[in-house]
Amino acid sequence: MTILQSLYYLDLFGTVVFAVTGLLAASGKQLDLFGALFIALVTAVGGGTFRDLLLGQPVFWVQHNIYIYLVLATTLFVYFYSKRFRLPIPFLLYLDALGLAVFTVLGAQKSLSLGFSVPIVVMTAVMTGVLGGVIRDVLVGEVPLIFRKEIYATASFLGAILYVIGHHLPISTDLLIVISVGFIFIYRVWAVRYNQSLPAFDAETRS
Repeated sequence: MTILQSLYYLDLFGTVVFAVTGLLAASGKQLDLFGALFIALVTAVGGGTFRDLLLGQPVFWVQHNIYIYLVLATTLFVYFYSKRFRLPIPFLLYLDALGLAVFTVLGAQKSLSLGFSVPIVVMTAVMTGVLGGVIRDVLVGEVPLIFRKEIYATASFLGAILYVIGHHLPISTDLLIVISVGFIFIYRVWAVRYNQSLPAFDAETRS
């Protein structure tokens, strides 16, 4: 399997993963089927859409409708699955961490391939990783994870930097993808499991 094929299948996998996180969030708010589909769709393609618009590229799901069909198929599968089995809502943490990791790396790879500078690569990588989850949380009435003290965008940011550094080292792209995705996923899950967080921004004001 070539590197481009690996990235393509990783992108499809990330789409399914983020769609499922959207569906689990929708289930927790007891939305109807259409509402759940909409949440799944914006969660899965939201970050990549803003990335492509910012980079002046054609929006990926407009050119390749497979992403829309994949979200639809995932929604129908989860819908019928939930009729017989309970949805593993706590599993949302792991799925969200994996989606964050996959989309961050894909965002970094796309920006690098287009020749953008390091700050733009890192920014668009984080945007690809977190914006879908931000939109999901806002639509279901939750405070987005990046606005809490939890280590979320930080994991994406550090993972993007790791990918950029590794891109200039003599290692294969496939190995670099595995290392970067693994780092973001493990760092995010570790932070939640052990209740690690960033200090709150508590600036004092003077009257």
